[in-house]
Amino acid sequence: MSENKEPQADPATPQGTKFVYDFTEGNKDLKDLLGGKGANLAEMTNLGLPVPPGFTITTDACKVYLDSGDEPAALRDEVSAHLDALEARMGKRLGQADDPLLVSVRSGAKFSMPGMMDTVLNIGLSDASVRGLAQQAGDDRFAWDSYRRLIQMFGKTVLGVDGELFEDALDKAKDAKKVTVDTELAADDLKKLVSAFKKIVKKEAGRDFPQDPREQMDLAIHAVFDSWNTDRAKLYRRQERIPHDLGTAVNVCSMVFGNLGPDSGTGVAFTRDPASGHQGVYGDYLQNAQGEDVVAGIRNTVPLAELERIDKRSYDQLTQIMETLENHYKDLCDIEFTIERGRLWMLQTRVGKRTAGAAFRIATQLVDQGLIDETEALQRVTGAQLAQLMFPRFDEHAKIRPVGRGIAASPGAAVGKAVFDSYTAVKWSRSGEKVILVRRETNPDDLDGMIAAEGILTSRGGKTSHAAVVARGMGKTCVCGAEELEVDTKRRRMVVPGGQVVEEGDLLSIDGSSGKVYLGETPVVPSPVVEYFEGRMHAGADDADELVEAVHRIMAFADRKRRLRVRANADNAEDALRARRFGAQGIGLCRTEHMFLGDRRELVERLILADTDTEREESLKALLPLQRKDFVELFEAMDGLPVTVRLLDPPLHEFLPDITELSVRVALAESRQESHENDLRLLQAVHRLHEQNPMLGLRGVRLGLVIPGLFTMQVRAIAEAAAERRAAKGDPRAEIMIPLVGTVQELEIVREEADQVIAEVQEATGTELKLAIGTMIELPRAALTAGQIAEAAEFFSFGTNDLTQTVWGFSRDDVEASFFTAYLEKGIFGVSPFETIDRDGVGSLVKLAAEAGRAVRPDLKLGVCGEHGGDPESVHFFHEVGLDYVSCSPFRIPVARLEAGRAATQSRGSDHR
Repeated sequence: MSENKEPQADPATPQGTKFVYDFTEGNKDLKDLLGGKGANLAEMTNLGLPVPPGFTITTDACKVYLDSGDEPAALRDEVSAHLDALEARMGKRLGQADDPLLVSVRSGAKFSMPGMMDTVLNIGLSDASVRGLAQQAGDDRFAWDSYRRLIQMFGKTVLGVDGELFEDALDKAKDAKKVTVDTELAADDLKKLVSAFKKIVKKEAGRDFPQDPREQMDLAIHAVFDSWNTDRAKLYRRQERIPHDLGTAVNVCSMVFGNLGPDSGTGVAFTRDPASGHQGVYGDYLQNAQGEDVVAGIRNTVPLAELERIDKRSYDQLTQIMETLENHYKDLCDIEFTIERGRLWMLQTRVGKRTAGAAFRIATQLVDQGLIDETEALQRVTGAQLAQLMFPRFDEHAKIRPVGRGIAASPGAAVGKAVFDSYTAVKWSRSGEKVILVRRETNPDDLDGMIAAEGILTSRGGKTSHAAVVARGMGKTCVCGAEELEVDTKRRRMVVPGGQVVEEGDLLSIDGSSGKVYLGETPVVPSPVVEYFEGRMHAGADDADELVEAVHRIMAFADRKRRLRVRANADNAEDALRARRFGAQGIGLCRTEHMFLGDRRELVERLILADTDTEREESLKALLPLQRKDFVELFEAMDGLPVTVRLLDPPLHEFLPDITELSVRVALAESRQESHENDLRLLQAVHRLHEQNPMLGLRGVRLGLVIPGLFTMQVRAIAEAAAERRAAKGDPRAEIMIPLVGTVQELEIVREEADQVIAEVQEATGTELKLAIGTMIELPRAALTAGQIAEAAEFFSFGTNDLTQTVWGFSRDDVEASFFTAYLEKGIFGVSPFETIDRDGVGSLVKLAAEAGRAVRPDLKLGVCGEHGGDPESVHFFHEVGLDYVSCSPFRIPVARLEAGRAATQSRGSDHR
């Protein structure tokens, strides 16, 4: 839109596309087009709330700009038309010398990305118009303060000048006047600062600060478009799983000024506490300031409640508007406002980010108030939030004195080594260190360090500062505004009250629930939510935690609504009982190889290396009673619920002696001329069975077919254990699962042998046994031939860990440590395919196999037993493709239950965040 750049027609843009909307034209449902900020400014305008006039440039315009490198041909004329209308409405022109109209240019994507994209305030100020603004306002200091802010923000955001240069010049100006805050600088001081800032721009950007107000606005709009693809914005989107193709809208809004003196100010308000969910007056206010001062944390704010004393009329109007917005949006609202000489203006509202605990509390509160129903309440919480609530917290009774206290901005118990910049946080984290990022205040450039850290500690800012908002969004522990802590990032140290120095690398503990800061490592205790799931805390009891009550209510509703059943991956009675307490409806995966570790390993080793039938039979005979006892205990723990037992599936090397140790032993024996016939024989056998890639070698069904009697011994142990439990009036529901099947012929052979053994046990015990026999689908060939395999299988369980390895050609043990970090950083992965199901690849095979299997056997039971069974996003996929159950580790069962309920009540693509 700059005068010196002629826009070219974009052939991909349909004729008649509208790229600019006045605030009076949109509404809250147009977030795709107007972004969250623009849609909500329009909605507030429609509600009759005091919103400064303005207009929004659409995300479509941004997409054209990013795709073609230039703006849509029609955009400049549309912006000019809306600017003319705005000038007519305000009775002044952009940047005119005597009475200038000033505007802000703000980003506004569909999903909130706090601080990740660019904003420029006070556009329209110049050497000429600054004097007109001073005369209009009757305040020289205000005008020159606004001008220095524009040059500073424009220089950094639009022209790419290092922001530290402006900060250093501002610090020098304050030092020269012997003051500590910028509000103590007089008009003449600010005039000098403007001159210094302009020199910085000239030197660093190679051009003068633009004096043409329209050029300022056009360049700022381009800068906002460009900020969609900054490294920090892309990193944030990957972290929050926001699509990269949405683009950002741009909001051009007439300026209102909070820096006009003590009767002016700016603030951020929440309709409920975003940290706890409690109702009340929450937020921050800063007199004589502009909005960026609050979120940047450069000056410590006062609590919003103080506004009642400072300006009761504005306070009363604001609280009334807050109630209106919460009832209208039916949710916690995050509000930005400015007071200009006693007049309140609303600059933004959005559904506010909140902590995990607040999410559960608010959801149930809104149900009780009749604003939402239980189905909607279920969509207001996530499995990831529930997982956060299950983390341990600091022991309140530990006799450890805090060394400081700040604002409890985002709860949790975080322990780590103090680091004072993001680069170090990332570097140490990648080396396996847990770190706490300590800053005076964070800014968007700190995002990678915040992601890497266990928690964030700042000495400035409040609950609405950048650190607090971003930390809450990521579920990171955060303590802000710990003023008594002196943070010196240049010397990489922090001084606590009393003079003790915390150097980089010293251990810190921060409590995001209380705001307390401790030196060293503080003891932790289990979460009350975990105690609730384990039956040690009862919802509804007099001493029940309010949070526990909220979790209980939402979980009860999820359980009523979900179709997917949730089972556990458990290999012993202790884990099975814990899983049952957590709500497991059976065991979806019992890994029998885990039963052979420790003292039994030698028996399996003897079995694998046996040279004769006699040796093999002796090993099997010794293993049978041990296996039977394992299964009796397991069936007792899960009485009345299905237990899927996977037959032995170890990579062979796990049960063989280490080849290096054995070689050394033989060599030493030979050098000493000692007897070593057994070790030599063992070494020869290990060499014979050695595999280059054991994960793709002799394992699973292959092992069962090559070692006669191995699988039949396990089937016999299962059948005898089931018969023993039936004799004890129990209700065992065993299912036998054959691992790593790639062809139906493998399954048919094993099944025939298994059926024969089960028949023998039934005849010997006089007990009727109904043991289902199925298989794991964990190889691409098994998925592609699922129709054939279903003829011999009564159930499929998708082993998505191995299926992911074999589909991608990844060795999980190697690739996660070697190149996954680079793949995530480059955006090849949004998330590891081992963490969340790869819908397009692995997911397609799961869907294909499920459909093919059920086409042959309509009553085929389908489940998943890889760790994807406990991943929130993956649970939704498994619901969509019609699986019957998911199975996961015990501690992930509540998460799977919740997400299964959400999946049953949620249409794909819900935007609620």
